[in-house]
Amino acid sequence: MNVTNDMSIFTLVSGASLPVQVVMLILLLTSLASWWYIFIKVFSLKAAAENVDQFEAQFWSGGDLNELYERIGSGRKTPQGMASIFQAGLKEFIRHKQQKDTQRDAEVSDVMEATRRAMRAAYNRELDYLDSHLPFLASVGSVSPYIGLFGTVWGIMNSFRGLSNVAQATLSQVAPGIAEALVATAIGLFAAIPAVIAYNRFAANVDRLLVRYESFMEEFTNILQRRA
Repeated sequence: MNVTNDMSIFTLVSGASLPVQVVMLILLLTSLASWWYIFIKVFSLKAAAENVDQFEAQFWSGGDLNELYERIGSGRKTPQGMASIFQAGLKEFIRHKQQKDTQRDAEVSDVMEATRRAMRAAYNRELDYLDSHLPFLASVGSVSPYIGLFGTVWGIMNSFRGLSNVAQATLSQVAPGIAEALVATAIGLFAAIPAVIAYNRFAANVDRLLVRYESFMEEFTNILQRRA
């Protein structure tokens, strides 16, 4: 029973050397931060997908694009996702179309090129928003095991250093120190595994959204080119 109590997780953590405890604390804070960002990304990507579905339903309903543009611009919330790309593209198209009416030498290609640039700028802003926090999760997933391994190596070094003053080493003398060191690796894996799984899942969701954005940009460009 004494051995079991001495080998409990709390005892191992509290009895670890200061560098190992610092490593454990860093990994624990990193894990908490990654879980916080995971929950944020779950809700933000879900909202982004729902916004795309709602906008596509409105866009392809056959209604007037100018009315849709006015409705988006008069909303309380700032347009996001596909609506933001649509608003930027049509706004630039209308502005250059008006200039074309006053300047006859302006060509349709100039109008469409300016419209594409406006939509591409809005697309890049949405890309930055969707990719937010993903680099952090990728870093946690790749670095945390090595940080835990550093704590493990340091703990094992301390264990063997302590045995140098012992005439006869036994398993009961070595086991606690090694167990303390291995806890750091376990915490590192605990921080890394969810971050890697979440990153891969979120990256796939972001890629699907970006494909839908790019497809919309091409289709919307064709519609505006016919109107030009």
